[in-house]
Parts: sequence; structure tokens; C-alpha cells
Amino acid sequence: MGPGQTRQQAVLIKDLSRTMARTALDNWEKIMFDDYFDELDRRRFLAGSAAVAGAGLLTGLPSAEALANKFPSRNIKVYVPTREGGGADRNLRAFSSIWKKYLKVNFEVSFYPGAAGRVGYEKYMGLAKEDGHDLLFGNMGPEVLNWVVKKPTFNVADLVYFAQMDRDPGIIFVGRKSKFTHIDQIVAEGKKRTIQVGVSRLAHPATLGVLALGRHTGAKFNVIPLSGGKNTRAGVATGEMDCGALPSGGIARRGKNFRILAIFDNTNPIPDKIKDAVLVNKHFGMNLPPLIAGARAFGIKKSVIEKQAHHFKILKDTANMVFNDPEYREVLKKTKVPMALFTKSSSPEEIAKYVKDITAIGEQYRDLLTGKS
Repeated sequence: MGPGQTRQQAVLIKDLSRTMARTALDNWEKIMFDDYFDELDRRRFLAGSAAVAGAGLLTGLPSAEALANKFPSRNIKVYVPTREGGGADRNLRAFSSIWKKYLKVNFEVSFYPGAAGRVGYEKYMGLAKEDGHDLLFGNMGPEVLNWVVKKPTFNVADLVYFAQMDRDPGIIFVGRKSKFTHIDQIVAEGKKRTIQVGVSRLAHPATLGVLALGRHTGAKFNVIPLSGGKNTRAGVATGEMDCGALPSGGIARRGKNFRILAIFDNTNPIPDKIKDAVLVNKHFGMNLPPLIAGARAFGIKKSVIEKQAHHFKILKDTANMVFNDPEYREVLKKTKVPMALFTKSSSPEEIAKYVKDITAIGEQYRDLLTGKS
């Protein structure tokens, strides 16, 4: 009993203390009991959440199969069956600089100029993997004519072209310092002596046009393959060649150095750049089909299309995106090749028709291309 407390007060305080203590103990037990199960539930919840999260993460990660099917999974390798520095090189760099934005990989380019492009094709058909990462980029006209002249070691039907970049007619041109200012002068001179004509390859639409013109008019033309457009331009510029025959684009953009005298097409695609040239068919009364000398496109093994159709679809779809990309048009302008010579789209049907037509022309004039006329 405390100081100043009555006995009754002391008893009441003691009973109250016991009651409070009991209540406190009951509350503590309840709290501890509930906390135990709350902790148990929390642990179970966390464990379950971790399992669910883990499953979600695993679901979000690509499976081994998905990784194997990712395309492209490495850089695209391109075989170019001509030497570096020509029209194919120029076009490929322009196209691939935008295409890599959509494919999200880079391009690795190798040039094989041997045997008028034959080396590059046969290397591609022999070494390229069948997964869509290996492509060929070439000029369809000259290369298809090459197979007309001499059959390749592979089946030509096993190669499929797609994404044609340009439609550039063959032309006859001279250097600015040349005495020839009109095609009639060259034909007249060719009836007196043999005219030396520089060409990039013997089996070439522009070469075929020159030889057909000679047969029609009686002019004597000796075509000399100089291995690529760059060397052909140099041969004409120095005067070693009387004239040259190439696609128009690379010459039209160098108007200060060269003059175009004749076009192997039924229309002049760039009249603002080629002002004085004649249309061979109209001027000489010939009936040649358009000799498109610049028809550069990508090629792929047919087996890739058959075995990896999804990969080829990605290549085609993204290539079409390049054609429709304004940035691509700006890149083309920087090449200084007239924009009218570049295609704005490319259909498999048009490409197949071109290959069929150029093959038929080659068969018709095969004797000229082989020098057996």
C-alpha cells in the first residue's frame, strides 16, 4: 500500500494492474500469432510472386528456337562480280547504306572481277550459305549474256534476282576532245577503217548494240573489253579508244568529259542530260529491243527461298522499305547519276521478264558476242 492510500484503494489498484497485464498479454499473443501467420503468408506470397515473375522472365526471353530463327543474326555478305569503283559498287553502297537501317546489320562486300563476272557468280553459288545472309549484287544484263556465250558451272535457274535498282540504257559515247560529234561520223569512218570501241565486258547489252549496229550499217567495230566502266571511261578519255559503249548514267554525270552520241532504247530517259544523241532504232531503221545495260539487282540462291522463305520475305520487305525511304532518294542524288535512271520499285515479274528478254537477244546475236560472225 502506497503512502496516503487506503486499503480499499490499494486492492483496486492491484486488481486493475492484473487486468491490464492479462489484457496486454492476450494482445501480445494475438499480435505475435497474427504476425506469425502474416509473415508466413508474406513469405508464401513472395515465393509465389518470385515463381510467377521468374516464369514471366523466362517467357519473355527468346527460346533457343527463337534465337536460331532470328534473321538476320549476323552481317550480310555480298559478292560483287566486277571490280570496285564502277556502277555496281556505287549503287550497292547507296542501297546498303539505307538497307542496314532496316535489317539492323552491316554489309560486308567482296569484289570478284575475273572472267567478266564469271568468277564472282561461281564463287557465290559455290560458297554462299543457304540462310539468306549471303547475297550477290550484279548487273543482270551483262551477266545473263555471259551465260549465253558460255554455260556456267551451275544451273542458272538456281539463282533468283530481286530488288532491281536501275534501268539504264546502253549508249555510244566519245571524249569531249574527240573529232566525232555525231554517230553518223563514226559509222562513216567505220566503213573506211576499223573503229576501236572500249567496252566494260564483251558479253554486255551495250557491246551487243555496237556489234548489231555494225552488222546493220556495214561499219567495222572492234570491241575491246577493258574490265569495268572505270577503265572504259579512261580508255575513251585518253583517246586510246575511238569511242566507248556503256550504260548512260556514269557518262551523263560526267558531261564535261564525255559526249553521248547514240542510245540503244526507244526513248531518251534523260533528255536534259543527253541532248544531241540519236535513238539507234529510229535513226538507223533498226528493230532492236531496248538494250538496258544497267540493270543492277541483288541475287540469292533459289534454295534459300525454298528452305528459308521467312528470311527471304524479310529481305524483300525491307528492300521495298528502302525504295520508299526519302533518305534513300537523297543518297541517290549524291551519286550525281540522273534520278530518272533509278527505279522506284521492283517487281519479280518485271525482273523475270528482263532476264528472259535479254537471254533471247543474246541467243539471237550470240555469234557477234563470241566473235564467230
